[in-house]
Amino acid sequence: MDVLKRAQEIFGNDHYATDACGIVIEEASDGHAVVSIELEGKHKNAVGQVMGAVYFTLADFAFAVASNYDRPMTVTLQSSMTFMNACRGSRVSAVAERISEGGSTCFFEVSVRDELGTPLAGAQVTGHKMRPRFPHGEGGEDPYAEQAYLMSRAMHT
Repeated sequence: MDVLKRAQEIFGNDHYATDACGIVIEEASDGHAVVSIELEGKHKNAVGQVMGAVYFTLADFAFAVASNYDRPMTVTLQSSMTFMNACRGSRVSAVAERISEGGSTCFFEVSVRDELGTPLAGAQVTGHKMRPRFPHGEGGEDPYAEQAYLMSRAMHT
């Protein structure tokens, strides 16, 4: 299975991002992800603008996909977002790029834009790479086994 399909399968279990918000994974590779959303009325605030939470959810989800590309269980340690412009389009994308990675932490920048190229927001995310409970060796083991196990447990609680 290719990386994009695998990411879509794993993160399809993120029901808030995928079901409630409608976010779609467009690209996934080592330290990189692109996610997008087609805007609907439910994404707007009381004055008709896109809620800041939509941008933040897009950025957080793009970070999750990019940081868990081949090492599941990287979680957000700290994030900050700067809002720049109002959305003029009907589709918004977030692009996450890994800037730095250490033994237990990583740092990503995320750019949020509409389809017209308008910069909407920028986020900086520091991630914590949790220590795996399952071995992730080179012998062909599924690196997502731990994540799948934890997700299945979460679905039954």
